[in-house]
Amino acid sequence: MDTDLKKELDVLVTLRKILSGVVREITPDPGMKHPLSEGTIEDVRQGFMLIAAREKEISEALGKPSLHRPMYKGDTPKTNVVKLHGLSDKKDKD
Repeated sequence: MDTDLKKELDVLVTLRKILSGVVREITPDPGMKHPLSEGTIEDVRQGFMLIAAREKEISEALGKPSLHRPMYKGDTPKTNVVKLHGLSDKKDKD
């Protein structure tokens, strides 16, 4: 059964990547009219949510945390990268 779940997860990940690629390519620059209707845009969002929910279910069933989350243009990342100036990986030479 784990093999079937793994295959399903692989299919979902691939579909999500394809769908997100299409969305990125057709998303217009700010201020321009979107080629898709509001209904279609909402359907795509719902599709992403269904894919993400099923990915999470399968990942939990396989004992793995889900790291795949869809990001939409304009979404704010939930994490921030902070650069620490003055720190170095190299040891100081005396």
